[in-house]
Amino acid sequence: MRVLVTGASGMLGRAVATELRDGGHEVTTMQRGPSGIAGVTDALGSITDEAAVERAVAGAEGIVHLAAKVSLSGAEHEFEAVNVTGTKHLLAHSKAAGATRFVMVSSPSVAHFGPAIHGASADEARPDLAHGSYARTKATAELLALAADAPEFAVVAVRPHLVWGPGDTQLIGRILERATRGILPLLGRGAALIDSCYVDNAATGIAAALRRAPAAHGNSYVITNGEPRTVAELMEGICLAGGAPPPRLRVPAGVARAAGSIIEGVWRIRPGEDEPPMTRFLAEQLSTAHWFDQRRTRADLDWSPAVSLEEGLQRLADHTAATRSTVQAQPS
Repeated sequence: MRVLVTGASGMLGRAVATELRDGGHEVTTMQRGPSGIAGVTDALGSITDEAAVERAVAGAEGIVHLAAKVSLSGAEHEFEAVNVTGTKHLLAHSKAAGATRFVMVSSPSVAHFGPAIHGASADEARPDLAHGSYARTKATAELLALAADAPEFAVVAVRPHLVWGPGDTQLIGRILERATRGILPLLGRGAALIDSCYVDNAATGIAAALRRAPAAHGNSYVITNGEPRTVAELMEGICLAGGAPPPRLRVPAGVARAAGSIIEGVWRIRPGEDEPPMTRFLAEQLSTAHWFDQRRTRADLDWSPAVSLEEGLQRLADHTAATRSTVQAQPS
């Protein structure tokens, strides 16, 4: 089918667009700059620009919506403009253009309110309880998308959890940069059990949601590798695969949460150039268990992850080695 993918400038968006292209779909991507993906058509623009959205969705039968403002800090109105208003634009013009399937790529944070999550499914998104501007606005956007669901406009919400992979400048890049500087902390004993999702698995899961939308519409699904690990084990695996020392700095979880609240307040007044080193939400994520029951996801989407956690870490290690070899081979 003809599919529009928004947000193909990021690691996951690129992987999804590539997966759909390789599956035989005619893919158009929408983001501010060229996607650089061979075999797809770029529709340049922002989802905050309603006219640009209307042009991009023309002729599309399926929509995969990944574009979002993702950050631990920032002005509330910026999150609202991209994550909420942008989603409203996309929903309205997709329906008007005759699209019949819409996959809303959301986040497990829309239903993570602080307490540990042990084997939950996809609980209801709650903007009133979600922590942080990103989670609140994504929760609102997911509810807007599901409210638009209809037999002739099948909407599925998917929540990939902690997506990572080679070349990732967000999660992996920040972990390795901070580990190299010796400032990557483990909160408490690092014993909280968490799920993650290798990028290729997230991409095939999202493609499966598009394929299964007529049967699975109206529902939300968390997508993970289904291989929970402790924070300490996952961090160590990523650091070793990325050529960085595993974290040795340990900070009590309560101290990190308190510090995160203080740093958030300071950042609102005087934002730094990069992400804040700690927020209360981040401290909760690093010290609280959150892993998910994948049986419903796999059954309803007729999908299962193909890349294990161990294989993903090996791919990360291979990518690290290849990148270093390339750098060393360049003339000085």
